[in-house]
Amino acid sequence: MQLPFDGAISKFFESDAPREVRNAIRRAEKGEVLGSDYPHSEKMARKVYNREMDALQIELVKMQAWVRSTGARIAIIFEGRDASGKGGTIKRFRENLNPRIARVVALPAPSDAEQSQWYFQRYVAHLPSGGQITFFDRSWYNRGVVEKVFDFCTNRERENFFRQVTPFEHALVDDGIQLFKLWLNVGQAEQLSRFLSREQDPLKQWKLSWIDVEGLKRWDAYSDAIRETLKRSHTDTTPWTVVRSDDKRRARLAAIRTVLHGLDYTGKDTGALGQIDRAICGGPDIWNV
Repeated sequence: MQLPFDGAISKFFESDAPREVRNAIRRAEKGEVLGSDYPHSEKMARKVYNREMDALQIELVKMQAWVRSTGARIAIIFEGRDASGKGGTIKRFRENLNPRIARVVALPAPSDAEQSQWYFQRYVAHLPSGGQITFFDRSWYNRGVVEKVFDFCTNRERENFFRQVTPFEHALVDDGIQLFKLWLNVGQAEQLSRFLSREQDPLKQWKLSWIDVEGLKRWDAYSDAIRETLKRSHTDTTPWTVVRSDDKRRARLAAIRTVLHGLDYTGKDTGALGQIDRAICGGPDIWNV
């Protein structure tokens, strides 16, 4: 089987990955690689996860009915390192929702025309109208992290972004949009393990890109850019919620609970919602490199 990028991910694992990362992946018998600093020693049992997720799916449907009937506007930003679980988490949010109400926005690289526009302009067109929920699978925060790491923007352009992002988001909130910003954070060993799995799976190879391969070599640069971005764009009005996503099951539950706890929708059952796992879900202070 021909591996994408000539097996560059496997080659990185064998030759360039830090020794502790290689050892952690080799020690893991199956499933997620939970780092020594991850607050749970084992991944969540499937039976427990399914039970809790089923209850949350009912609450999500209630929330959707409330959005539709009240004309609420919900925007949820999903950011994080590559392979941190953004797509899978969005899928669990939406699996029982009406796609006409709950839309996913995953924009490609900007066109030449878009590059000449105000940076936020192409995102504005995708903000939710009344009675809609928009899931941004990556967002305007590309400029804070990916574009910085790969020199896709100048330092001046990035500084302009940081000067404008907080007023921009505050304007959205002032206009009535309920904005949630979720940062999914995955450890280095688990990220590489997920890439290796994708590399070997013909059904998932399409998820890999040149950015993923090159990004493996720039872990520290990503860490610096993420740390600065969270610090400079976290406010009381538009806070970041960081979800440690080494265990996908716990991360998905925590992300959904964060949004549902943050909305006052009709018929809300706080017992069915359950509590947010604060060991893996909180503010930027729980982010780790």
